[in-house]
Amino acid sequence: MTTTQPGLLTGPAPALTAAGRAANRSRRRRRLSRVGVALAGALLVLLALVAIAPGLFTGRAPNETDLAQTMASPSGAHWFGTDQLGRDVFARVLHGARTSLLVGVGSTAFALLGGTVLGLAAALSGRVGDQVLMRFADVLLSLPSLLLALLAVTVLGTGTVNVMLAVAIAFVPGYARIVRAEALVVRRSGYVEAAVGLGLPRPVLVARHVLPNALGPLLVLGAVGFGTSVIYASGLSFLGLGAGPPSPEWGAMLSEGRSFLATAWWIGVFPGLAITVTVVAVNIVGRFAQRRFAGRTS
Repeated sequence: MTTTQPGLLTGPAPALTAAGRAANRSRRRRRLSRVGVALAGALLVLLALVAIAPGLFTGRAPNETDLAQTMASPSGAHWFGTDQLGRDVFARVLHGARTSLLVGVGSTAFALLGGTVLGLAAALSGRVGDQVLMRFADVLLSLPSLLLALLAVTVLGTGTVNVMLAVAIAFVPGYARIVRAEALVVRRSGYVEAAVGLGLPRPVLVARHVLPNALGPLLVLGAVGFGTSVIYASGLSFLGLGAGPPSPEWGAMLSEGRSFLATAWWIGVFPGLAITVTVVAVNIVGRFAQRRFAGRTS
């Protein structure tokens, strides 16, 4: 009668069990990640709808005052309470989404456009032009982005459009670096050299081969950078450099509410929550797009 040594057949089981647990944890993380991305995407769609048509969600005007209801706490009549002038904070937050998101989208679009032009010019202008343009970009990159935006808005002046341009200027050097690097890789590829050998005109070569391949990673990073643009634009408005009163803009509302945190916290907290939720949702979707793009190109 044969006997089996203890542990001879049971040795691999703990390892298999540990591997199975690790696989289950990985699957759970992927499921949670997909759920988080779906929720963030749905929230961004809702924010876009609010920005386009805030009247669908509230019947109150953002600047309608009621001096008999000043600094009323959140209730059924006023979900987010009222501010020091009796204006409905919920209506102001919803209507403020249009200005805040418009500045974020506009500054990101201008930054992408400026970075693309500067990066392509550096990659295609030869050694001297490349050195001059990239040293200029390095000088701008040596400054903190928010400080550069402050300097730009100081020169341009206050206002929503100028804040949009100032935030765009702060991001142009970084985007230009990315476009230049991608354009150099594409320019030295075999199919581009073959197209040059066949006599393809330079504008057609850039439009057909260099630009589409250089824009892929830039658009993904632009989606991530949109959240930072919203923060910068709100920060400039918080300092009084953006939309002037009584315009409902999240940064300006946050600035107004800081004086009433002890007595009416809701005036500043809800605009701050709107900024936070928007930026978090944008970063979740942007990081997901970044991972998918990296996996597709690797």
